[in-house]
Amino acid sequence: MARLLDLGNIDLWRSEEMQLVQASSLMIPADNAHDTVEALGEIGLLQFKDLNVDKSAFQRTYANQVRRCDEMARKLRFFKEQKAHIPVPSRSLLDNRASVTLDELESLLEAAEREAVEMNANHDRLQRAHSELSELSLLLDCAGKFFDSARRAAGGHILSCFTSPIASTALSSPPFRAPQYEPKIGRLGSIAGLIARERLPGFERLLFRATRGNNYFRSMSVGKVMDPATGESVEKAVFVVFFAGERARTKIGKICEAFGANRYPLPEEPNRQRAMAAEVGGRLTEMKTTLEIGDLQRTRLLQKVAADLDVWTSLVRREKAVYHTLNKCSVDVTRKVLVAEAWVPSSARPRVQEALRAVVSSAAQVGSILQPLVSHENPPTYFKTNKFTNSFQAIVEAYGVARYREVNPAVFTIVTFPFLFAVMFGDLGHGALMTVFGVWLLINESKFAKQQLDDMFGMLYGGRYVIFLMGLFSLYMGLIYNEFFSMPMSLFGDSAFTSIDRRDCSHAGGEVRMDRTRGPYWFGVDPIWHGTKTELPFLNSMKMKMSILLGVAHMNLGIIMSLLNNNYFRDRLSTICEFVPQMIFLNSLFGYLSALIVGKWLTGAVTDLYHVMIYMFLQPGNVDEAGFLFTGQAGLQVFLLLVAFAAVPWMLLPKPLVLKKRAEAAARHAGSTDTATHGGAAGGGGHGGGGGHGGHGEQFEFGEVIVHQMIHTIEFVLGAVSNTASYLRLWALSLAHSQLSAVFYDRVLMAAVESGSPAAMVVGFFVFACATLGVLMVMESLSAFLHALRLHWVEFQNKFYRGDGYSFAPFSFHANQDEHAAS
Repeated sequence: MARLLDLGNIDLWRSEEMQLVQASSLMIPADNAHDTVEALGEIGLLQFKDLNVDKSAFQRTYANQVRRCDEMARKLRFFKEQKAHIPVPSRSLLDNRASVTLDELESLLEAAEREAVEMNANHDRLQRAHSELSELSLLLDCAGKFFDSARRAAGGHILSCFTSPIASTALSSPPFRAPQYEPKIGRLGSIAGLIARERLPGFERLLFRATRGNNYFRSMSVGKVMDPATGESVEKAVFVVFFAGERARTKIGKICEAFGANRYPLPEEPNRQRAMAAEVGGRLTEMKTTLEIGDLQRTRLLQKVAADLDVWTSLVRREKAVYHTLNKCSVDVTRKVLVAEAWVPSSARPRVQEALRAVVSSAAQVGSILQPLVSHENPPTYFKTNKFTNSFQAIVEAYGVARYREVNPAVFTIVTFPFLFAVMFGDLGHGALMTVFGVWLLINESKFAKQQLDDMFGMLYGGRYVIFLMGLFSLYMGLIYNEFFSMPMSLFGDSAFTSIDRRDCSHAGGEVRMDRTRGPYWFGVDPIWHGTKTELPFLNSMKMKMSILLGVAHMNLGIIMSLLNNNYFRDRLSTICEFVPQMIFLNSLFGYLSALIVGKWLTGAVTDLYHVMIYMFLQPGNVDEAGFLFTGQAGLQVFLLLVAFAAVPWMLLPKPLVLKKRAEAAARHAGSTDTATHGGAAGGGGHGGGGGHGGHGEQFEFGEVIVHQMIHTIEFVLGAVSNTASYLRLWALSLAHSQLSAVFYDRVLMAAVESGSPAAMVVGFFVFACATLGVLMVMESLSAFLHALRLHWVEFQNKFYRGDGYSFAPFSFHANQDEHAAS
């Protein structure tokens, strides 16, 4: 019965019970350690503790094996990069996983890498030589024209200065026949090569300045050419520089190096140029054939490796994970066993023992010993979730992971989160769009699960069930608000008010009257309110009061869940000194306000509740005519105020004093300081220290406890007011959503329809659709989502949820594979 009242029959209600086991408490024979850990990784139910935290990674037993796996992983990454441009089908991970051992794979990868590296080096060397010959061939094709032009420019006489495109005035200057230049006619030199076209203007200017105009420069663009140095295609130009003197040659050579120009030897005689061109053409043909043969051999090697690349990567990853886990075990040299400690769910312990027995039977060796350990550590938190509950659990754990065996807010969040979202987003049309989007995600669930999604769409896909439920609840709240894209509906009959023309109600005495014989509109808001002058005041009043009712109910649920935590952890002190005064304080003020709201709705009273609540504090015991609701109201309000004020010291003082007496009693009983401090910490209470006081160190410090309790009390008292006010965001966002939707409908769509122009109607509908999808369906839904998130994290969960646990992270091959696939 107690389990039923605690909702203990719901798997998600509390985290799974955990046991700390040791494999001698978990003793693993050293010879069989690898197979044992591998079998445990297959079932993925143990979270191993690191028993070698004082050792560095290089001092651990299996450090060499981990380095081997790292080296093989590096080689596999090398081959994956190499095969990126080669279409090779990969073998399934389920095919022949154990067809090769780790030692065989290591030797195979070493030989393949050595061969691939040698092939790559030869290919790079040949490709560089091929690129240089290609540039030389282009240079020879253009060289004849340049030299012919130079000979004509020389014309059998000496120029006063060598012409240049930059120095155009020098071309028209008369020849200077100084006898001292006549011996240099036969020593006219040249440098030829290729340079990137974008660097050509600067190259030419610098040559002109370095030689003071004493050069003759010619260039010609040859399009994209593979650069020998970088292996990339670059727009290049052929150039030839004619000059006189060795000093000029040295300067021009340095400038070529600075600009990255490739220089090539170029004979001046036409016959030698033609002979060199023929020789270069032959060598290019041979080089191309050699490159094709090398590429074919390289492709065959990569195809041979690539077919099994994914399988080998998975094998190396698994082996590395096994050795990492073995490094967490301590070595018992005398008994030749590895001793491991691990957390395991109590319900999964039979499966672990079955896996260990299977290893023993297959290896015909001594088996591992599995036995529980007594531990004072906080166990990890583990909830069994499915694809539906996982997204809601993620919302809760984004705030903090639940403490071990603490009540899980996700059970109620599955309903309350989409409902509070819908209170702010309620509209039948907008809810239908969101529901359709959620249904589309669910229909294509299996297809999207196999794809690599981007961050934004991956987030939407992960929350597909949340989106679907938010859409359904928005449909429900749209029926309550009676709005379809801000338009009123009459799905549940005509208005309960007298059916008259709203623009002229003079024949009804100037008022719109309700037909008392029919009663109120039986579901949702009466559509008669839409478009009236009193629509906004009426909806404001209704939604504000509704927000307060929902907020008080939600906070009361949080306090009740703290009672369930206290009962489970046998923390009776927190129940008496925290739960009871908290319930009294909250409900004597805001519970009373909620009761007044419901009473006013039921009786039809017109009393101003602002007036009632203000004068309840300013003039306790006095109720004037404007604030009167029922007989005995004054006495009840005084009683509620006194009870609320008494609840504050009740929360503050008794618990620290009781803890102090427990600590003193434990100290007297033990008779020693060490035992006394231990008793003081133990007296901190069951739920992680009875409200959080057991975690303040081993020695009981009364001052620290009283300060902590004071903070806790002030936080709750102020939070009761601020949190209740915080729920008014439900009213504010609902009103904003409704009014914004009405603006888009009236001022955009209906304005276009009333214009009578077909073009204006098309444009108006397009603008209305864009505004609805962009502003209301995206921005407004995101805003409502964030506000609902805040209401759960702050206003609801802080009443009971510690959120200081840590997640159960078992050693699992499947989890590692999913993690690497996601990355």
